[in-house]
Amino acid sequence: MPIQNSPYQAFATLLTSSGHPVSPAELHGLLLGRSCAGAGFDAEGWLIDAAELLESEPQDNVRAALLGLQEMVKGELTGEDVTVVLLLPTDDAPLTERAVALGQWCQGFLSGFGLNCRDSSMLSTEATEVLQDLAAISQVQDALEESEDGETDYMEVMEYLRVAPLLLFSETRKADEPAAAKPSLH
Repeated sequence: MPIQNSPYQAFATLLTSSGHPVSPAELHGLLLGRSCAGAGFDAEGWLIDAAELLESEPQDNVRAALLGLQEMVKGELTGEDVTVVLLLPTDDAPLTERAVALGQWCQGFLSGFGLNCRDSSMLSTEATEVLQDLAAISQVQDALEESEDGETDYMEVMEYLRVAPLLLFSETRKADEPAAAKPSLH
């Protein structure tokens, strides 16, 4: 039985009750993807991208949750702790449900990254491989079976996805640094 008050479940309930049939995992992936592509942490830009995925303007309670999610992601990407917490179902949810959410997270990430990446030709080979891995993982739903091996595979993929955004975020920040280093005209 899934934990009813998990952050994922609470967000899923909020979205569903507000008429947004979108997975919290896909929404979180979208946010991380756009942030890692160099979109920054402008609240209005995030709300515009989120509204497109939600297919309507979010109500105040959803808007507040989206802004809170953005603050959490900003803290994870720019903070001292080198960790990203993925918004996914808890470990007591069926593996198939968790695998679907993992795929949705990857799809959201790739969408957010693709919409906001200014110049993908500037990405390193390693960063390009990470994006290719995310595309492959987004198709994983049917490949994981309820078994000990399936659980192990899921955990390995999840650990990889906790590190991948940090690599992409640091790489796109490096690409932006030369432009930011221009002398001021003041």
